Amino acid sequence: MASSHSSSPVPQSNSSDAFFKKEVDSTKRFRPVQSLPDVCPQEPTGNPNDLRDSPSLVVDQQRWTIYHSKVNLPAALNDPRLAKRESDFFTKTWGVDFVDTEVTPSFYLPQITKEHFALYQQEITPREKVHERCKNICTPKDTFDRTLLHTHDKSRTDLEQVPKIFMKPDFALEDSLTFNAVLPWSHFSTAGGKGNRDAASSKLLQEKLSHYLDIVEVNIAHQISLRSEAFFHAMTSQHELQDYLRKTSQAVKLLREKISKIDKVMCEGSLRVLRLSLTRNNCIKAYNKLKLMATVHQTQPTVQLLLSTSEYVGALDLIATTQEVLQQELQGIHSFRHLGSQLCELEKLIDKMMIAEFSTYARNDLNRPLEDDCQILEEERLVSLVFGLLKQRKLNFYEIYGDEMINTAKNIIKQCVVNTVSQIEEIDTEVVVKLADQMRMMNFPQWFDLLKNIFSKFTIFLKRVKATLNTIRSVVFLVLDKNQKTRELEDTLQKNSAKESVVDSEVAYLTHEGMFISDAFGDGELPTSQRNASPNSEPCSSDSVSEPECTTDSSSSKEHTSSSVTAGGVEMMIGDDMKLTDLELVRLANNIQELLYNASDVCHDRSVKFLMARAKDGFLEKLNSSEFVTLSRLMEGFILDTEQICGRKSMSLRGALQSQANKFVNRFHEERKTKLSLLLDNERWKQAEVPAEFQDLVDSVSDGRISLPEKKPTATEERKPAEFLIVEGQKYATVGTVLLLIRIILEYCQCVDNIPSITTDMLTRLSDLLKYFNSRSCQLVLGAGALQVVGLKTITTKNLALSSRCLQLIVHYIPTIRAHFEARLQPKQFSMLRHFDHITKDYHDHIAEISAKLVAIMDSLFDKLLSKYEVKAPVPSACFRNICKQMAKMHEAIYDLLPEEQTQMLFLRINASYKLHLKRQLAHLNVVNDGGPLNGLVTSDVAFYTGNLQALKGLNTLDLNMAEIWEQKR
Repeated sequence: MASSHSSSPVPQSNSSDAFFKKEVDSTKRFRPVQSLPDVCPQEPTGNPNDLRDSPSLVVDQQRWTIYHSKVNLPAALNDPRLAKRESDFFTKTWGVDFVDTEVTPSFYLPQITKEHFALYQQEITPREKVHERCKNICTPKDTFDRTLLHTHDKSRTDLEQVPKIFMKPDFALEDSLTFNAVLPWSHFSTAGGKGNRDAASSKLLQEKLSHYLDIVEVNIAHQISLRSEAFFHAMTSQHELQDYLRKTSQAVKLLREKISKIDKVMCEGSLRVLRLSLTRNNCIKAYNKLKLMATVHQTQPTVQLLLSTSEYVGALDLIATTQEVLQQELQGIHSFRHLGSQLCELEKLIDKMMIAEFSTYARNDLNRPLEDDCQILEEERLVSLVFGLLKQRKLNFYEIYGDEMINTAKNIIKQCVVNTVSQIEEIDTEVVVKLADQMRMMNFPQWFDLLKNIFSKFTIFLKRVKATLNTIRSVVFLVLDKNQKTRELEDTLQKNSAKESVVDSEVAYLTHEGMFISDAFGDGELPTSQRNASPNSEPCSSDSVSEPECTTDSSSSKEHTSSSVTAGGVEMMIGDDMKLTDLELVRLANNIQELLYNASDVCHDRSVKFLMARAKDGFLEKLNSSEFVTLSRLMEGFILDTEQICGRKSMSLRGALQSQANKFVNRFHEERKTKLSLLLDNERWKQAEVPAEFQDLVDSVSDGRISLPEKKPTATEERKPAEFLIVEGQKYATVGTVLLLIRIILEYCQCVDNIPSITTDMLTRLSDLLKYFNSRSCQLVLGAGALQVVGLKTITTKNLALSSRCLQLIVHYIPTIRAHFEARLQPKQFSMLRHFDHITKDYHDHIAEISAKLVAIMDSLFDKLLSKYEVKAPVPSACFRNICKQMAKMHEAIYDLLPEEQTQMLFLRINASYKLHLKRQLAHLNVVNDGGPLNGLVTSDVAFYTGNLQALKGLNTLDLNMAEIWEQKR
């Protein structure tokens, strides 16, 4: 049966409630059409919104449908990655996640709740009640129903008589099995006398098939009779559809004619103008592109021209710009396919040329004559080279300068030695070929002048290196400053762009609302982006095209530059393409500064080698004090100059000086210690006269400053030697060894002033010398070593007193010596001053031992004399007369040597010893203070002793307290 049919039109509504509301007065707006329940409602019925589900080429050509899917459902369901298989039908067939999958609600569909149906329910409830009431009142059409039911049952019974094979959808008589089943050949066989029966059987089969056909035709006719109205209605709808299509075709034809006229009148001319304008713009672009190609074509000759004038920075900038233009604006042009690689090779060649020229510059700068001139050689050339090397990231160029610096330092010494040797006639250069051997043949003044010349050359050399390296560092800091300014500018631009974005959003809002920008902004209030460029502006015409250089600069690779001035006044252009980080620039600046330190170290190292070459034969160790001091001052001055120039201490030359100073100190100390030892071994410990020069030497130390006075031979001859050495108003009787020892001590102190680096060594050596004098003098005097060494017959009290006074003279100068060394020591070295405290204590102990020795001498005398004392006439007794005589000799021996206070203290101790022995003897003799004759005799002897002792010079005020000789009565 034909599938064409129609259905009643469905009313459409534009409101969102059309899905839930029913038209109240639908009978007035639409013609009632009888519904046909058996007709398929999926076919279109004339309503444009009712579309079929199959894809449409017109409607669905831009919309994705299920027919675009390329994966079949079984492949998606039989996913091998799903490890788990459930027995449930859904999970087994469609995967593990089928049950648990939640469908995400669509954002385009409203959430439907019961409230949406509330109005519909209110409207349909009364109608439903009316419908139920009418349904109960009206009688059912039982006749019609029964007739239909009877007809339907009869049709079904008739159709059941037809075999099922005729009802199969794959029924085909061409199939042999089907044909044999419908027409069995066994009924048509004529053999065996069965013809009549077969004929009857065939006739019966024909009648049966005819009966089946009648049944089918009757049922078809019945079905047609039941659906006649729908069939005729479908035919009517088909005629109406054809009328609609014919009218639509005529309307489309008319519309096409009108569109054709509109295209000719209104569009064709405008499009032609636009096409010509686009062609003109393309021609201008092609012309500019050709000019740019012509400019790029001249890159290599221009680079060669720039390299001929050593404009490396300009050549590198031109290469970088050309490379950028080739990659962006001229990409894909066949004629320039090899230019990029050629420019890369040219750039590598420029790198080699810059390094070679920098090496040449460093060699020329360092090897020019070393005069008192520290000007930079060709500063503009140096700055240009440094900028080029920084641009190419050749950050190790300073190592080239360092290598040249080392070679120059070697040549400086070699040239100075050659020039000096050539001026000395005593040195035959043909016999002595080696420079080191020629140098060793010089005497000290010649060698010292050579060293002074080398130091002066090195000083100028370091100043020149410092000036050059400062220029290089200024260029590095200039690039670093440019990087920082660029970052600050970018931050400022970002802030400004954030502000302009607010204005742009306002402009977009006004444009979206249909307003013109000119209505919202005045001429002076346009945003920057609108004032600078218009989106509809045409490209520049051929008249506005500038020179090729301008064309290159106007490209996307335009290079922004800023003018800067270096420390030397050379103005350079720093490009933004120097992509060096701040860390790299700071590290490079530190390396350049370190190179200056290395220059100082190189000069010091070469000087040390020069010194060591001269010191191989012990030349420096043989220098006397004045010569070594002069050498030390020269080296110290050079060290200070290099530290002032380079800003850092170099320890090699200072260490060599310290090593030589230590050798000098050892030799200096050994010579003086040997000299002191010889003097002590020959000293007879007799008071020596004091020459005037020694008195002047002592007087020079009186104000606290230690310095050796200059010799005045004329004045010295007129002055006679003195008996005593006057030190701050006190007389000191000394021996000749002590006078020389004082001079030696002052020489030690003077050496410290001249060579500050040996202060600690000199302090140690001086303390050792003072200890040696103390111990050796003790051995010779107290230990009576002088008896064997010098051949003295005995050690007298005068020898002892003189030794004590000499020790006191040394002790007097120890605080001054200590202060002198303390002023020249570092605070952390003050602990070494304890040596002077130990020496002072040792000297005081030695002096005390000498005093005790003098007392012991008299004590033994008292013991010897008073042990034989007897209380008897005459008075004074011989014992007391002998004691007074010995006391007078003692006083005569020490009075001129020791100060009066020390003499009194010494005789008080001797008197105490005398009283002790006398008291012991009186107790032995049983003489008491009872006023008897024995007491009177003793009193007379004691009075004689007291009178004689107090009669000695300087002892008249001595309190002898002789009452202590008597035993106190109990």
